Amino acid sequence: MNENLGVYKAIAAVTAAMAKEGIGKGRKNQQQGYSFRGIDDVYNVLSGMLATAGLCIIPRILSRVCEERTTKSGSALFYVTVEAEYDLVSSEDGSKHTAKVFGEAMDSADKATNKAMSAAYKYMAFQTFAIPTEGDNDADAVTHVVAPAAKVVVPYDYDAALDAMRAAKSEAQLKAAFVPAAKRAKTDDDAAMLDVLTLCKDECKKEIAGSISGDPSEGDLNIPALGGKAVI
Repeated sequence: MNENLGVYKAIAAVTAAMAKEGIGKGRKNQQQGYSFRGIDDVYNVLSGMLATAGLCIIPRILSRVCEERTTKSGSALFYVTVEAEYDLVSSEDGSKHTAKVFGEAMDSADKATNKAMSAAYKYMAFQTFAIPTEGDNDADAVTHVVAPAAKVVVPYDYDAALDAMRAAKSEAQLKAAFVPAAKRAKTDDDAAMLDVLTLCKDECKKEIAGSISGDPSEGDLNIPALGGKAVI
């Protein structure tokens, strides 16, 4: 039987003490108004219990990822995720247990990493020592509103549209090629391309003998699809 169980006895002792005293929600989120337990609250209550139980907690950061995002007001916001390990070591017999957690935080200045490490430690402590929680106990006192991700715009194949217009054998086919391309150029606010399309359409229209108002799908043309109606 393994006699080096001091670390688990110490964890159990801290858990028992925490069950009696607990940590109150003495802080309030500035934006959403909910109460939460801050990292200082955890340190203040936990430090004495750890000393009494002879339990040391040694942090180790395994990785850090930082992304720059933008708030709705246009200012920069740094989003940091850290992967951390905490060695819980018994001072009685040197036995050790390692807990691995992640911490996430956002900040508009240089505190995002500090906040992420604090979040990692806090939730490691909550889960290891079974500290009771209820409701929304997000660690951050500030809720950041992040701007939505930019839409990905698929480039329009104007060359294919111009080729289809030049290959048109009727005004109906010419219209079918011109309308979606012109609509996309207007959507893109590309006045220069709209002028090119219009000039090509006018030249092709002159070359078409007569006006055929048949089915726009007449012929086999390679036309980029885009809904909308217009008159050329």
